[in-house]
Amino acid sequence: MSAGYGIKVQEGWVNLLSERLSTQGYGYRVVNASVSGETSSGARTRFASLLNAHHPAIVILEIGANDGLRGLPTQQMRDNIANMITSARSQHASVLLIGIQMPPNYGEAYTKAFTDVYQKLAKTPQVRFVPFLLKDVVLNDKFMQADNIHPNEQGQPYLLDTVWPELKPLLTKKH
Repeated sequence: MSAGYGIKVQEGWVNLLSERLSTQGYGYRVVNASVSGETSSGARTRFASLLNAHHPAIVILEIGANDGLRGLPTQQMRDNIANMITSARSQHASVLLIGIQMPPNYGEAYTKAFTDVYQKLAKTPQVRFVPFLLKDVVLNDKFMQADNIHPNEQGQPYLLDTVWPELKPLLTKKH
């Protein structure tokens, strides 16, 4: 979702975040390292080099939806995300974890196990947590693309507004 599938990059919530940070006087540079269609395994593979290249103060981890959509083992996803959290914290970056939920057609056991991954990782010390990125858009057709999986450009501001309350406490104004 953060890669902006099906919409123009400038309309995505990550770009809107960059704009909000700038207009509100925060001196952060936003690097969107999202790759459309990527699983947590792919993100984990790239993560160390991203940390070394950018030295982030804050890492926003919005990953796992594609693991779920492919029915990949939740333990594998948990291990991958936990590794990224540990790596970010070892570089003294603050971490914001953003959860995703699977639709009920994946079965009660899988959807619960999937949601539990985020709930358990959210208990990691010094990790802030957004339980469900799509909470304000997923049930509103005017905010979703025809695939009913990805938010459209109209839904993007709502994604940012969902993330903002948990992100803002991590921010410091740059003078």
